[in-house]
Amino acid sequence: MSKRGELAPRPPSAGQWKLKLANNQAATGWDDLCRQAPGPLAIAWDHLADDPRQVHNPDRQGRLKGSLAHTTVGGTEYDQWQYEVTGGGRIWYVIDDDSRTVHITLASTGHPKQTD
Repeated sequence: MSKRGELAPRPPSAGQWKLKLANNQAATGWDDLCRQAPGPLAIAWDHLADDPRQVHNPDRQGRLKGSLAHTTVGGTEYDQWQYEVTGGGRIWYVIDDDSRTVHITLASTGHPKQTD
């Protein structure tokens, strides 16, 4: 039970998705984004945990194209998405509907060279 003077806890969401880091590169990039852009990253986390397919801003979120459109996580191939956290910072992710998990495949504070 919450008490006066305590920090208000974040309420749970009934349909919330889990966000997991798919590899060490994503984990390192996530930590960098946490340090450099905590506010925008928290907004991205909220959007992805609520509904990873709902595009809040089509200029900043969508499916990747070409050779980046698909990737494999845990032996399963998925469509790969991108969320622009900052002008250069990106999160790439896949959506596992069966486990209601968003796997972060890349997190970067700078624009990924693969998309140039």
